[in-house]
Amino acid sequence: MRRGVRLGVDAGSVRIGVARSDPGGILASPLETVRNGKGDIERIVQLVAENEALEVIVGLPTSLSGREGPAAGEARRFASRIARRLTPESVRLFDERLTTVTAESGLRERGLHGQARRKVVDQAAAAVLLQAALDAERLTGRPPGEIVRGDS
Repeated sequence: MRRGVRLGVDAGSVRIGVARSDPGGILASPLETVRNGKGDIERIVQLVAENEALEVIVGLPTSLSGREGPAAGEARRFASRIARRLTPESVRLFDERLTTVTAESGLRERGLHGQARRKVVDQAAAAVLLQAALDAERLTGRPPGEIVRGDS
């Protein structure tokens, strides 16, 4: 198991949730919500630097059957834009099926509703995504997901 902070990114059409792991790569926690659009990649790169993250895990939305649709294509393009700004092989795509549903459910259970929930659901989804990636790495002994190259 590699040690070091990882960032998880759940990119939506309006908001981008960002989570971070502890330095041991064991536990993911919500970090920030970034507005999708001008300056979003710059902010994510800044968060990588501020947190001294060794890797960024970007959610890849696939259908329950595992097929990729238009949202997956957008996620791939987004991850590639991040990868162009970071060191080689430091961005990975990881299956994010049901992360937002899981995050919404957890926030509801904690009594967060309406606007209070909307403010943090993207961060919570990023934390669910990152935790799944960390757990997968711990189970398999291999880095999670697929490497994104900045030239694609």
